[in-house]
Amino acid sequence: MKIIAYSYTDPLLESSPDQADWGWEVDQVYEDLGKRESFPPGRCANGHAARTQLQQLLTDCQTERADYLLIRRLQELGDTVEEISDRLHQLEAMGVAIIATEQPYTSENYPLGADLLNLLHAIQRQQRSRRIRQGHARNRLDVAPPPGKVPYGYRRGKGKYIIDRSASPVVKDFFEYFILYGSLRGSVRYLAKKYGKKISVTTGRRWLTNQVYRGNTAYQNDEIISNTHIPIISQEEAAQVDRLLRRNSRLPSRTASARRSLAGLVVCAECQSHLTVTRVTQRNQDQEYLYLRSTSCPQRPKCKAIPYQEVLEHTIETVCRDLPLAVAGMNFPQLDAVKNSLGQAIARQLEILAQLPALIETGILDAETAKLRAYKLHTEISALEAKLATLPPVNLRSVAQAVSIPQFWLDLSETERRFYFREFIKQIEIILQNKELKLRVIFIF
Repeated sequence: MKIIAYSYTDPLLESSPDQADWGWEVDQVYEDLGKRESFPPGRCANGHAARTQLQQLLTDCQTERADYLLIRRLQELGDTVEEISDRLHQLEAMGVAIIATEQPYTSENYPLGADLLNLLHAIQRQQRSRRIRQGHARNRLDVAPPPGKVPYGYRRGKGKYIIDRSASPVVKDFFEYFILYGSLRGSVRYLAKKYGKKISVTTGRRWLTNQVYRGNTAYQNDEIISNTHIPIISQEEAAQVDRLLRRNSRLPSRTASARRSLAGLVVCAECQSHLTVTRVTQRNQDQEYLYLRSTSCPQRPKCKAIPYQEVLEHTIETVCRDLPLAVAGMNFPQLDAVKNSLGQAIARQLEILAQLPALIETGILDAETAKLRAYKLHTEISALEAKLATLPPVNLRSVAQAVSIPQFWLDLSETERRFYFREFIKQIEIILQNKELKLRVIFIF
């Protein structure tokens, strides 16, 4: 029994199948690629895709019959229903049984009749969708913006995003407020109060992660091309936004925008329940008293409330004492090695990218293949730059020395103190031993 396989792959949309993907022991594989010739993309002089290996397959089957032909989808046999139907006729006349691995089709179950005709019409609709996807893929090679609504702060120009000078200051101010205070909900309220621009918290989160504001273009397949247009925020600001989002994701819901600096950070060491900040006032008096209280303490009787100021003072004292030691224990040479490795990898990709014009001039690569190669190199460079941006800043030791001075913390407002606490602290555990308050501060690194 002889089993052969055939695939037609458009490099813009997919990759060629591996031998193991067929799930059968195949004697011979015929592969056609949607290569760009001197005709329009992927086309011959008659306007149809070049499938030289398919023609070779048909020729070989005339001299030595195959029992089974494996294909992924019937539409790989041609660009029109007529082409597909004609080739199915040819293969059936030669006694070759066809099995589509990604469609519910075998030639034994679908004789050439009404059922097959319905299937072919369904394929015709799929091919129309495929042609649209091919158009989008060619736009990606030209680094053109994807279809859809343009993000607020930009408008469409000639093949790229152009800054909208009337709306971009609003977006810029939104990012600056978030970087300063680290509160998404606070940034949304600030925007509504100052500019009258009302957006939801969900929209604000999309703004913070939108690659367009960083000067990059992101496509539906999660691939990103860097530096395609003028950004609204710098790379350093984007890295800071990402760090703040990662930091806030570790906190309980709604505590990221809480007024108090210890909100969301303090837990009971014994039961691991979070402590919330409660405010107590007396009638006809302006003075208020702040306490940390557990709302879900499983103990009976429940733990008593702890004065907020006492915990704050212990936290500042612990941070000033332990933070420089924690930073000193980090392996900075290893961190530098990772950064150098990523930098070298980016430099290698840029060198390859610079060689493409010469390869086109010498005829080694045609223009369309060079575009595809350049696109892949750009996406790889963007991925490496994203990894580089997630690494801690190199001046962490100097920052640790600066914030280890008690007066630094005492001079800050609660909002500013909240920002710095969350930049370094993962969790604060409260330990009560013989009515004596002790803290265990767990740092992020």
